[in-house]
Amino acid sequence: MNIPEKWAYPAVMIGVAGHASSEFFAKLSGVAGPETSVWRYLLGGFGLILWALWDRDSRDLITPLRKEGLNIVWLSLMGVTVTYLFFHWALDYATVIQVATVTTTIPIFVGLANWVLNGVHPGMVKMITGTLAVLGIAVLLTDGALAALAGEAGTLPGVLLAIGCAALGSFYAVLIKPVMGRHGGLRIIALTMMIGGIGLWLLVGAAWGTWVNPLSIVEKPALAAWSLVILALWNTTITQLLWFGGLSAAPDITRASYLFFLKPIIAAALAVLILNSHPTTLQVVAIMLVTACVLVELYWPRLRALGRG
Repeated sequence: MNIPEKWAYPAVMIGVAGHASSEFFAKLSGVAGPETSVWRYLLGGFGLILWALWDRDSRDLITPLRKEGLNIVWLSLMGVTVTYLFFHWALDYATVIQVATVTTTIPIFVGLANWVLNGVHPGMVKMITGTLAVLGIAVLLTDGALAALAGEAGTLPGVLLAIGCAALGSFYAVLIKPVMGRHGGLRIIALTMMIGGIGLWLLVGAAWGTWVNPLSIVEKPALAAWSLVILALWNTTITQLLWFGGLSAAPDITRASYLFFLKPIIAAALAVLILNSHPTTLQVVAIMLVTACVLVELYWPRLRALGRG
């Protein structure tokens, strides 16, 4: 199963919406820290495996492992296990605002990864719109109090871990694209998420002493259990397939990744709808700036053609 090119951008957009809503269900689950990622990727990866087995064109999961198993395992550990370990570990040192701002720079790292690995220069327009979008996101998350990004002296390790998370996740997105082209999007996403989930289970168990038992979900309160199920199936199984599958199908992976800049804006909209929390005037201006940057990048070929015409 591969996402058609014409549906690449809608798929990425739905994937971004899934990423934006994950914090809400994580909070409702009552599970915090690295344990959250273990639940997400063990259950979410298993959901992807079941989806692949159900799909007639994707149920052969052995052939990709036989042909390039080491490559798939390496990408799983780098792009899922270490990436999400870095994310949750960063929160132990840095503030939520710092981590959220740094990880939203993923589109910039995707452009750099595509440049380093494939020789595709991001171009001046992407650099300018990307920089302005990051500035807008910083203003949105801090409500103008940009000094909050500096944090305290001890937050540097957390910021570096967050940068590592954004960089590794971006390189994974670029490196996995040709593998998905050879074996199919659903098949490869299912394998990497499941293998990465097992890696997270082992790492979190060894480093934090928290050995998650997936069967214990039936012992949790109803709200916590359903929140974990939604976090796994919607925010991981469906979201990761559409996010990475859409990026892989897009003709310009860097341009498609710019939709990720909208993640905090979608989260802000959800906060209005669910929490009745309204943005300030400055945050509205920041939202308009980020949205404008994304739209300029998405429609730049047409805008450039109009300018020449």
